[in-house]
Amino acid sequence: EEKRASSVGLKMPKNFMPYVGNWREITPETYKLFGAFLHPDKPFTGRISFPIKDLTGRIVAFNCRTQSPTDVPKYLIHPPKAVLPLYPSQVRPIKGRVILVEGIFDMLNMWQLGYHNTLCIFGASNFSRKKLEILDRIGVTRVDILMDPDAPGQMAASKIAEMLDTRNIVSRNIKLPIGTDPGE
Repeated sequence: EEKRASSVGLKMPKNFMPYVGNWREITPETYKLFGAFLHPDKPFTGRISFPIKDLTGRIVAFNCRTQSPTDVPKYLIHPPKAVLPLYPSQVRPIKGRVILVEGIFDMLNMWQLGYHNTLCIFGASNFSRKKLEILDRIGVTRVDILMDPDAPGQMAASKIAEMLDTRNIVSRNIKLPIGTDPGE
C-alpha cells in the first residue's frame, strides 16, 4: 500500500461516510470541503479521517485523528510510513505569503477564519527541504510561522526560519501564549 500511495495514489476506503459534525468548532461545511470521513474499519475506527493529496491530486495518505482524549496515538497516518506533503496542496500564496501551522486542525480553524493561505506541515519536526522547494516553486516570498508555543513548536519555528533564510524567504515567528495553539 505504501508503494501504491507514492506511485499511483490511494483510493477512498469502501463504505466511508462523510463526517458532518462540528467537532472542535469546525463547521460541517469545512469538514466537507476537505473530504473528512468516518469509517468503521481499522485504522480509521473512531477517528475523523482526511484524504491527503499531493500536488497532482493523488491521495498519498490518510490522516486519522481520534476524538477521544484517552486514545493513543492521537493521530494515525495510513499507510504508516507515508511522506506527508504540505496540506492542502492546492493552497497558493496571497501576495507571496503563506502561514505554516503544525497540525491539520490548526489549518482547518485558520481556513475557517478566512486565512486560505494556511498550510499544515503535519508536526513540528516535519518540515523538509522538499517542502521548502515547493514553497519556493509556488512563489512564496514571506512566511508566517505559527507553531504551537511549547518547546518543540518553538524549536521547529527556529529551524524552519533558518531553512527559509537559505532561499531568501522572509519569515516571522508568531508566538502564541503558552496553553494555546493556532486552532484556538
